[in-house]
Amino acid sequence: MEPFILDKEMRSGSQNSNRGPDPLLLYVEPWKLQFKHMKAGFTTRQGGVGSTPYASLNCAYHVGDDPADVLNNRKLVAEKLGFPLESWTCGEQVHGKHVAVITAEERGKGLLDRQSALQDTDGLVTNVPGVLLTSFYADCVPLYFYDPVQQAVGLAHAGWKGTVAGIAESMVEKMEQEYGSRRQDIHAAIGPSIGDCCYEVDEAVMQHVRVWLDHSSGNDEYKNSASNQVYRPAANGKTMLNLKECNRHIMMKAGILPDHIECTTWCTSCNPELFFSYRKENGITGRMASWIGLEER
Repeated sequence: MEPFILDKEMRSGSQNSNRGPDPLLLYVEPWKLQFKHMKAGFTTRQGGVGSTPYASLNCAYHVGDDPADVLNNRKLVAEKLGFPLESWTCGEQVHGKHVAVITAEERGKGLLDRQSALQDTDGLVTNVPGVLLTSFYADCVPLYFYDPVQQAVGLAHAGWKGTVAGIAESMVEKMEQEYGSRRQDIHAAIGPSIGDCCYEVDEAVMQHVRVWLDHSSGNDEYKNSASNQVYRPAANGKTMLNLKECNRHIMMKAGILPDHIECTTWCTSCNPELFFSYRKENGITGRMASWIGLEER
């Protein structure tokens, strides 16, 4: 069953209003039902303010959109989630695997501009209520982590480089080191991203994928099974790569239980009415935001 479910309850709003219409969001539905005082999900491109090619709910500053529209869109998302705008916290993503620990002092980093974001950071973890961890996507994979025992959350941005570098495992290690999380207690979710239906890569990328498989697979039988799940040949000699499955594989190898991993079927490239897609729109487009946070009580 698809875990990322659209919230159909959008309050009415005029397209001519400075505020803009309510954002259309996806929630991690199994977590929404199971866990109290924690919220996690993903924005779409619908709602908010903005003009082509960033219409409408672009949440990232780095794509060339009007910064005032970006801030307004962030405000709309935060309001709908019930978090104050000042809780919005993010890193300046570089397709790496560095994970930053967010304390109360880092709350709000990156809210107003790129310069104030945590630099060179693709992963964020916190155990501080009232901090909304966020990151940005237009085909890359959002990874969510929650430890309901230690009450810690994490969020990671995983393109192909971050995926094969093992950012998913880095997240688990950081939660273990910082909060005493046990790997079997951690729940994870893999959110909307480009699917293997659309993600065609060349041999330059696949060389890195094969090296990762060689290092991560314990025996030839396991390696062959994993290979069949994460990529398949395309008709033109290239390869269709499944980044979601790559990250699920890494999560399990890192010690997360298979039944603790939620994985979406949404493809950002196949659904241009809902999502920005870097590939589909030739690199000029907006960005969705992922979020996860512990509510203040």
